[in-house]
Amino acid sequence: MSDVTKKAKSSSKRVPKKYSAKEKEVEQILEVEHEGWWVYILLLSTIVILGHALKDYSFSFDNVSLTYSIFILPVVFFITNFITKKYGYGKSIVAVSFSGVALVVFSFLMSLIIGQQFNFYDICGGFCGYVVSQFVNLSIYQFIITNTNSSFILIYLTYIFAFVVFYLFYTLIYMNLLVFDNYWISYFSTLIIQGVLCFLLVFFDVNIKRGIAVK
Repeated sequence: MSDVTKKAKSSSKRVPKKYSAKEKEVEQILEVEHEGWWVYILLLSTIVILGHALKDYSFSFDNVSLTYSIFILPVVFFITNFITKKYGYGKSIVAVSFSGVALVVFSFLMSLIIGQQFNFYDICGGFCGYVVSQFVNLSIYQFIITNTNSSFILIYLTYIFAFVVFYLFYTLIYMNLLVFDNYWISYFSTLIIQGVLCFLLVFFDVNIKRGIAVK
């Protein structure tokens, strides 16, 4: 929009119709983008809550037990990166903050519904792992899309690193530094499965066009 404005200002007092039409079109696109970003915040919060709910349901293969929530986490980071790319870093910070609070509120309400005493420690590992890994992911992702040509491999490695940070904090806090016999097998199995999912998601990620108002 700035280029259109500069061209219009540098011309004569009478602004050509083509510039006026173009500027109006850009303003309409901006208005649509600014009005629709909160929908993705609600979507992110819903999926974060779904991932938290699925952590109690697991499947096993070769004596290794994994939760169904591992399929949700790659989508969570994808949505956050989408918000960053389309609406800016500030909007994604709001999204992460809102979804983190929504996760705590949901856990509190569920405790009331099932008649159990709410204990923040029960979700502290997941909450801290989620928030820290998201901020790490957003900082790196913002740098990549701002200073590089959004390389596929760099974005893919950002996803993987975010997973590593998430499970690191989850392990240290939730498991209270305890490591079970088959923990590392589950750990790397989880990263491999999520790595495959992210490999597919990054194909969509690199083709997302940046929002018109995002610098």
